[in-house]
Amino acid sequence: MNMRDDDIRTIVIETLAEQQKLQKSVDAIVLKAVVSVLAAFGIEDDDRKEVRADLQHLRRWRKGIEQAQSYTFKAVITVIVTGVAGAVLLGIKVMLSK
Repeated sequence: MNMRDDDIRTIVIETLAEQQKLQKSVDAIVLKAVVSVLAAFGIEDDDRKEVRADLQHLRRWRKGIEQAQSYTFKAVITVIVTGVAGAVLLGIKVMLSK
């Protein structure tokens, strides 16, 4: 059975059209699910800008806390090293004065 080019072209066009319809319906279902989940969390479609701003603020807050923890760790290490060095120097001074 030989198919003509026009028949093949028609089948391909129909298949692509069917696939496009299915993709549109999948997109609609996914969008509806996402909106439903966000609504369950109390986030309405109109609140999108505010939610984005809130998340950006939380990210800045988290990064600031991480930076403060890093500085705190460095300060603690510095205090410990300085204390040990001071104790060693004091010990040497006491031994030399005997």
